[in-house]
Amino acid sequence: MNPVWTIAKKRDGEELTAEEIGHFITDYASGEIPDYQMSALAMAIYLQGMSTAEIAALTDNMLASGATFSWPDGGLPKVDKHSTGGIGDKVSLPLAPMLACCDLQVPMISGRGLGATGGTLDKLESIPGFRTDLSMDEMRQVVDSVGCVISGATADLVPADRKLYALRDVTATVPSIPLITGSIMSKKLAEGLDALVLDVKFGSGAFMKTEALARELAESMVNTGKRMGVGTTALLTDMNQPLGRMVGNAVEVDESVAALEGRGPADLMEVTLALGAELLVSTKQADTLDQARATLQQTIDNGAAREKFAQMVAAQGGDLEAARPVAPESEVVTPRAGFVSAINAERLGEAVIAMRGGRQQLGDVLDLSTGFEMQVRLGDRVEAGQPLARLFAPPEVANAGRDKLLSAIELSDEQSEVRPLILERIA
Repeated sequence: MNPVWTIAKKRDGEELTAEEIGHFITDYASGEIPDYQMSALAMAIYLQGMSTAEIAALTDNMLASGATFSWPDGGLPKVDKHSTGGIGDKVSLPLAPMLACCDLQVPMISGRGLGATGGTLDKLESIPGFRTDLSMDEMRQVVDSVGCVISGATADLVPADRKLYALRDVTATVPSIPLITGSIMSKKLAEGLDALVLDVKFGSGAFMKTEALARELAESMVNTGKRMGVGTTALLTDMNQPLGRMVGNAVEVDESVAALEGRGPADLMEVTLALGAELLVSTKQADTLDQARATLQQTIDNGAAREKFAQMVAAQGGDLEAARPVAPESEVVTPRAGFVSAINAERLGEAVIAMRGGRQQLGDVLDLSTGFEMQVRLGDRVEAGQPLARLFAPPEVANAGRDKLLSAIELSDEQSEVRPLILERIA
């Protein structure tokens, strides 16, 4: 089947057959179709969209492109969480060990930075020795011994997505509902899950800029999960400012550890507990969401989740107690007084990229020590000269990060309304 015909058909807005999608994905995964043709199809999908049937075929064929996990009957429920990406979104790090303390097992497959958003694997690699390239057998062993694992997709696990994920980042095709659905759900369904919760973000720091688009994506993924027999729910969460205070790689790990020690920012804990509660209820480990949140909070209060995270890090070759280098610190101050009326969170992600903490192109080597700590939130009153953030960056890139950060924060003379962090639940 000629891939040019498939690209042209989608370019012109026609619906692809399951056979056409299957041939294209199979041949791309095997290397018969080159990146430039996959890029062309991805752009055509981005511009023309896909029907429900096309999305189903895309997800099925990406899932079928490689191996999948299988688990013995009668074991603990297997669960996972996925976020569509945001600035300062470090929920996976505290949530996985919290869930593992609640008679659940978490075989979490995560990704690297995509667009302006940070990647869970990049953050974890700031922990000395931490491996994110575990084989499927190694992931099974860590799940069996610890209860949770966070690693990247292996070469034999959804290889079509592994290739396409990196390609989308450098071809401006990230914010496509069909491509996001196929990518996320193929990886998650390959884990052999009993339940999945999705954190679908909207706002200036999210791929979905509006509530309507976020809702459309959430419904697409929830429907896909249910079609495959996995209990799936989603929360729509606001990403018009960073989640937590730290943004970067090593600094976000530091904040995650603080969260596990009961010192986490209120917004980070709100989202973490809400997402975890969905999974406890879905797997019947709790009767109500309130009961589930209390159970999860107890893992923080008694230190079990902190210890579980250290066990996971050790099982993946890392040393949680070893120093995680952080770049030299400087302050970013406001030039005038006013209320923080808007934060362009995407531009904050670009600040990290400008400081070499994120990728500008495929293959970039990251400086995991850079980032910043937000010292203001939406609605705050600030005075001229007051610090807006602490910047962590080498001198040669600090000014680039500072300029991006200052341009991201909008001040006004009137205080604006701050919206709820969690907007809606979709089941």
